[in-house]
Amino acid sequence: MTRSNRTAQTGYLTRMYLRRDRLAIIIWLLGIVSMVAAGASKIIGLSGNDKQVASLVMALDTPSMAALFGPFTAVKPYTTAAIFAASMMVFTGLLMAIMNIFFAIRNTRAQEDNGVLEMVRAHSVGRQSPLLATIYELLMINTVAGLLSAVTLQAIKMDGADVTGDWLFGIGIAIFGLMFGAFTLFLAQLASNSRGATTMSYSLLGILYLLRAMTDVQNVKYTWWTVFGWIEKIDPYGKNRVLPLYDMLALAVVILLLTFVISSERDLGSGLLPDRPGRGHASPLLAGPTTLVFRLERTSMIAWFIGLAVYGTSMGTLFNTIGDMMNNSPMIAKIIGPAAAASAGRTMTLQFAALMSVMMAIGASVPAIATMLRINSDEQKGWLEAIHARSVSRLHLFSAYTIVGTVAGLLALFAGTFGMALGGQGAKHAFEISRIMRSFWGFAPAVLVVIGIVAVVLGLLPRYQQIAWIIPIYAVLSIYLGGLLDFPEWTKKLTPFGWINNVPLKAVQWDQVGWLVLLSIILVVVGYGLYRRRDLVEN
Repeated sequence: MTRSNRTAQTGYLTRMYLRRDRLAIIIWLLGIVSMVAAGASKIIGLSGNDKQVASLVMALDTPSMAALFGPFTAVKPYTTAAIFAASMMVFTGLLMAIMNIFFAIRNTRAQEDNGVLEMVRAHSVGRQSPLLATIYELLMINTVAGLLSAVTLQAIKMDGADVTGDWLFGIGIAIFGLMFGAFTLFLAQLASNSRGATTMSYSLLGILYLLRAMTDVQNVKYTWWTVFGWIEKIDPYGKNRVLPLYDMLALAVVILLLTFVISSERDLGSGLLPDRPGRGHASPLLAGPTTLVFRLERTSMIAWFIGLAVYGTSMGTLFNTIGDMMNNSPMIAKIIGPAAAASAGRTMTLQFAALMSVMMAIGASVPAIATMLRINSDEQKGWLEAIHARSVSRLHLFSAYTIVGTVAGLLALFAGTFGMALGGQGAKHAFEISRIMRSFWGFAPAVLVVIGIVAVVLGLLPRYQQIAWIIPIYAVLSIYLGGLLDFPEWTKKLTPFGWINNVPLKAVQWDQVGWLVLLSIILVVVGYGLYRRRDLVEN
């Protein structure tokens, strides 16, 4: 087959993808650009108050913020632009990576799973055309996101900002997003289905983010080797480095070339990694819907369990570093005394653990939401027809996905919290495991409430169920950026995670645990009632 035949109708497919995804693209672009604009505007609002600026700089220049957003490298006099870059560059890059994973999987492995790509390829469409069309779409989306972000920053005119910094920010997040889009397209060639590709893509993102967080807290020189850290090394409004842009672009091109080579040889519906042969006879554990859903979701559950366990353990190993920042400071020890410095070090460490606990709780809600949403997507694909044909009630089927989603969320949260407790045992002044496990008991009800909200969305808006992802996204925005940028307290209360006491620094509020669990049960019951009354979702 000639090269032109391999890419035939690429333009048509690109237009088709853009038309089909236009609503999702608009929502993503509005969300990212609005977040950039809101962050810059809020920091400008604080810049006139020296006390608020000093407080903001002090918050940014802590291990907790370094782990989340990267180290604060600005020098005095601190400008609005420098504070904005320190708090928004890494976080915006993270959202860009998630957006690219979404669209890359949607137009490759998900299309193969649905059988859509097979029908498309049956026409005069080249073998490589769907992949190339997806790359064109990702290129356009990232370019527009970077362009709109740069133009927005120029319009806002932050103190200390310049044209170079504005455009480095926009170009940086665009190339960073494209790089993760390339990673996802490559992993989609390895996996045999969309679930595997999604799990592998988010696992890679989590590992690279974790490596960046650890190096930023312990030794920023090593952040150059983490790949994720390249975006923070651009340092817009500071050193204005261009080298990281070339690094990210070069790596994306190399990965895409490898992707094309593999795609040209891969059979439709298969992956480069061989599938493990199945059993000759089904296991007795697959006799019901609940065990079947467990079997289908086990790989994703294990990945999240291990991922959050590693994340928690890694954060626990940083307890010593954070405590020593207070204990080993001669000036602090001289001012408040050694005992008070040690106490302050323990308090700072617990505050760090509390902030990481929120991150793990939000992360634990992701596999729970993903599992719950499967009930409608699997139904739409026609995979549940055989189950509906048998004497399986809607209650049984709804309960199966709800139970598995609940177990997935709680197990992931337990793994992360227990991992952090174990990782911190090597610290000089280690905390009791039961003290750190307060985070699990405190945030578990919040995860349950999220499951209840998703249950209502499943029954009320089955065709628009993806809006459930607003829950973890808004939680990150309101709790992390909201706390950093001094947003009103009520904005945090709009997410279940904002209701939880500051554990493990403080004790668990058991009365709050009780009514949150009760609320989650009520929401699940309401969700089932809506699900039972609606028609089946058809493709």
